Amino acid sequence: MDRARLYHDMTTQELKDKFNNLKNELFNLRFQNSTGQLKNPIAINVVKKDIARVMTILKEREYGVIKNKGKTTKVTPVKKDEKPAPKKADKKDEEGGNK
Repeated sequence: MDRARLYHDMTTQELKDKFNNLKNELFNLRFQNSTGQLKNPIAINVVKKDIARVMTILKEREYGVIKNKGKTTKVTPVKKDEKPAPKKADKKDEEGGNK
């Protein structure tokens, strides 16, 4: 089973945990690389790609996109915390500034 399929089968919380673990692993690999202790430098690229895979799946779930065998289907997105409405412009700004 490939990594992407493995990640698709995880829950959102598991993916968030995996993302944090991968970020920590990448930090450790970079630290080892800078001190000359890293034995397999390709591991950095593998972890970076895994991070990208996890982020992509999280964004797909956020936007409500599900990919099934090459076909993209739009579904109802996962609700996030609502953001406050943007502030309306003052009358001064609408009239062209301070006169």
